[in-house]
Amino acid sequence: MENSKKRKIIITKNHLRIALFTYVVMLFAAILIYNAWEKKSVEHTVQNFSFTDQTGKTITEKDFQGRIYVADFFFTTCKSICPIMTNQMKRVVEKYKDEPTVLFLSHTVFPEHDSVNVLAEYAKNLNADASRWHFVTGNKKELYDMARKSYFLSPDSGDGGKGDFVHTQKFALVDKNSHLRGFYDGTDSIDVNKLIADIDRLLKTN
Repeated sequence: MENSKKRKIIITKNHLRIALFTYVVMLFAAILIYNAWEKKSVEHTVQNFSFTDQTGKTITEKDFQGRIYVADFFFTTCKSICPIMTNQMKRVVEKYKDEPTVLFLSHTVFPEHDSVNVLAEYAKNLNADASRWHFVTGNKKELYDMARKSYFLSPDSGDGGKGDFVHTQKFALVDKNSHLRGFYDGTDSIDVNKLIADIDRLLKTN
């Protein structure tokens, strides 16, 4: 009876050791993966661009130099994910309304419809400050290339042609050096909270 209890104790201790070792290995692997992703993100620079915002002003990457910004893709007539994304983005905009180094860039994926006037009305309904939150339109292929090849927000492929369509709920965080720093689900308030935390971190470290 006593030997049986000892064996059970030994087996339990061995299980605990194995479980602890497995946890440490998994934690170490997670750290390595995170560091690798962080390094990859920091190494990627957002490409140059030129679009037109809701005021009719030409907006380029130079307007965001030395600034932290959040980018997303939407269209004004969207009734599914876009209203949720816009409300979440508005929450972030409000959070940093007194922080001039944080900007926001929303690209239409339906430039055939979303003209400067349409974007202006859309921004007006959101009480968006045009100096902080830019809603932009432009050449469809260039907009789609930004989504796919620069911000990596859309995993699908396409040529930006008539039948091509990008629809993504992701937000991208870009630092003051135009490096990608994170991706977030714009329809998930918890993930957007992570975005806010990462912006705070960048404000402290940049």
